[in-house]
Amino acid sequence: MTTQATDNGIARIGIVTVSDRASRGEYEDLGGPAIKKELSEILTSVWEAVPRVISDDQALIESTLKQLADEEDCCLIVTTGGTGPAPRDVTPEATEAVSEKLMPGFGELMRQVSLKFVPTAILSRQTACIRGKSLIINLPGKPSAIKDCLDAVFPAVPYCIDLIEGPYLETDESICKAFRPKSK
Repeated sequence: MTTQATDNGIARIGIVTVSDRASRGEYEDLGGPAIKKELSEILTSVWEAVPRVISDDQALIESTLKQLADEEDCCLIVTTGGTGPAPRDVTPEATEAVSEKLMPGFGELMRQVSLKFVPTAILSRQTACIRGKSLIINLPGKPSAIKDCLDAVFPAVPYCIDLIEGPYLETDESICKAFRPKSK
């Protein structure tokens, strides 16, 4: 099986904060560090974060996702921000524009989980897709919602990455039990 790990066996994971204010340095990026913290708790595999903080610009989001997938060889790209209904919220549109296969179940589950905490979760437009050998997942911007959503979808992430010929990701089963079919 082909792996998408670097030459030293380290899986690469893109973490993209989409925020006009954070990209200008007017606002502290809380979303990207929240994603990194959550992944550090979930994953026992060796991995490397490839962080980006960019503005809410569709062309820039698209080019960043393409770069992380196609050039940086990230097996997983997780975005935060830009998933609401405001005019500048274009992360889902950018994600769909670079997609080879949409993965709507991720967004459906994230909204379902978020509805347990806030009725405005129906306004969120998180989505996920496959581009080449990369799984791209859009998360909301609030750190507590990032944790809730990652906890919900991550059991399916390692197997999805297996299916697209990415590196074998292992999780701390006391935090997140990854699903993989039983071998025959």
